[in-house]
Amino acid sequence: MMNSARLGWFTASTWRGAVALRYPLSLVAVKKHPYPRKQRLSGRLAFAAVYGAAAKQSRGALAIYLKPNELPHSRWGLSVSRRVGTAVMRNRVKRMLRESIRLLHEELPGGYDCVVVVRPHEPLALAEYQSLVKLLVGKGHKHWTAK
Repeated sequence: MMNSARLGWFTASTWRGAVALRYPLSLVAVKKHPYPRKQRLSGRLAFAAVYGAAAKQSRGALAIYLKPNELPHSRWGLSVSRRVGTAVMRNRVKRMLRESIRLLHEELPGGYDCVVVVRPHEPLALAEYQSLVKLLVGKGHKHWTAK
């Protein structure tokens, strides 16, 4: 007997709820998208330290500030102001950037605190966000390794 309280349930329904099917989560292929806390940059002081390092790379809709840290992995912070658009638009941009970072995790150099600042722009496709992040982090890495 499966413990539904422990496993949870996935409900699939059609528009207006005409048909609702319930499946235990153990039977549904749920792909996790990890973005663990250790990879997040949080707090005003942490953001201020990255901004203070004065290593800014920008192109188009994004500006990325980088500062080396003593960790084997990079930590990421997102800054999306109200000028970008409505809350729906800002949340969509943040989701796209988080997914870009998650997908590029293996390709990007580690050991940096990064803050991504989003400028007002028309929404881009995921591939465009990925290419911007990869380009800007690569430029920032060259800046710090040249010193």
